[in-house]
Amino acid sequence: MKRTAQAQWFGNLKEGKGDITTQSGILNHTNYSFKTRFTGEETGTNPEELLAAAHAGCFTMAVSAALTEKGLTPQSLHTEAIVQMEGLSITTVHLHITGQVEGLSADDFKSITKIAEKNCLISKVLSIPISSEAHLLA
Repeated sequence: MKRTAQAQWFGNLKEGKGDITTQSGILNHTNYSFKTRFTGEETGTNPEELLAAAHAGCFTMAVSAALTEKGLTPQSLHTEAIVQMEGLSITTVHLHITGQVEGLSADDFKSITKIAEKNCLISKVLSIPISSEAHLLA
């Protein structure tokens, strides 16, 4: 399996802009620029936001897979991934998941999420600290 995306850029760093297109077409010439990345003065995406989205999706699916292996079906899982930057470095990712899963204790949910935190494919390729926080809804 291969997944692809393309990015193009026009102009200098601060005044230029580009677009990103994904193989699936869900992003199709989506705007990104210095302003979308650092100042928020323009609508569009940025690499860090895309990393957060990828990590949130991967982690949530990894939690779902672990629950499925235990014979449990989540009613819902919601993850927020927070990518932290300092200067021009991504320093950490924090994953905050809330789940609704019948027949599971809060401690077991936290244990499952800690395993998924380390084993989701996006976590495995990152060489920065990754943490998570889990909340199980009744």
